Amino acid sequence: MKHLLIVAFSALILSGCANPTDQQLNFAPAADSNQITLNEQKSLALSTTDVRTAQYLALVKKGADKALPIHAKQNARIAFNNAMKSLLESQGFVISLSSENNVELEVQEALVRVNSATFSNDMDAKVTLKVTVETPSGKFVKTYTGSAKATNSMGASNEQIELILNHVSKLVLNEIANDVELIDYMEEKFQ
Repeated sequence: MKHLLIVAFSALILSGCANPTDQQLNFAPAADSNQITLNEQKSLALSTTDVRTAQYLALVKKGADKALPIHAKQNARIAFNNAMKSLLESQGFVISLSSENNVELEVQEALVRVNSATFSNDMDAKVTLKVTVETPSGKFVKTYTGSAKATNSMGASNEQIELILNHVSKLVLNEIANDVELIDYMEEKFQ
């Protein structure tokens, strides 16, 4: 019985080490308030899909053999959906489940790669989002990509990783928000 308790206690401690709660990122993508607004309100149905093969948002490599994936506290698909919803509503669009105008946001990439060495850390962030606008009279598809690099002499903290990831996400969302071709298409084609 004593041996069983020791094994159970060891398993409990190891499971706590395998999934540390402090190794999660606070992911909060958001666009700046934009200048493009519609003259009249038009409705749309918004959906977001996440087609990334891995669900972590950062991959920290320490040496040739070790790589630590870091996940977000929030669901990345939902976070991007909320950011896109806020962006579209700020432009004057009305989000509705029953609209025949559809906007799909596809999360293709959202990742910070960190190469950690003894005296330096290189961070390389990339976010790729695809927007598909479908109406009864046509379809518009465009991919938006943003990236950033940073180097520091100390270890890359979760806060630094969050900062660069949220910054690149903001760049991409701002590009979507200020894309005149996209806005013109939606304004012209939406009923």
